[in-house]
Amino acid sequence: MEKVKRFFAGVKKEMIRVRWPKKNEMIKYSIAVLACIIVFALFFVLSDFILAGIRSFMEGLK
Repeated sequence: MEKVKRFFAGVKKEMIRVRWPKKNEMIKYSIAVLACIIVFALFFVLSDFILAGIRSFMEGLK
């Protein structure tokens, strides 16, 4: 039980040291993450359409 108490005391000590982002920083970070998600999603969707088109074109040649 002593180990558990020491663990949580250490957690509390570390949480005091954490520098939490301000509201405007959090908004910027959230927008950056959403933009990356959208860019990657578009990339994979377009890649899928292109590869599916190539595949159907190649099957049409047979």
